[in-house]
Amino acid sequence: MSTTTPGYRLEQYSLKHPQVVLLVQALVEGEMDQVLIFKGFSSSLVRPTAFDPDVPVLPATAAIQAVDILAGPYTPESPRYLHQGLSWSQMLTFLDNAGV
Repeated sequence: MSTTTPGYRLEQYSLKHPQVVLLVQALVEGEMDQVLIFKGFSSSLVRPTAFDPDVPVLPATAAIQAVDILAGPYTPESPRYLHQGLSWSQMLTFLDNAGV
């Protein structure tokens, strides 16, 4: 995976901030996807996730719609939002501040 793709940068952010979970809404191949990113790993909540960690869950062509930053561990029944509905440009500030 390229080190400049959004998916890679989000995974690196989650490695630097292991206490948070990222919930990403993205348009992938014309369909909405929800991707959970935690401690450097991504998993789709909508589509099958490849077993090979080198296969990106968020391809370079994915259009990030929104990112939620939640306190870990993630519990779908009672998520603890730290930041909700961040645009990609807003998330870029977090990524840049983290140096990823």
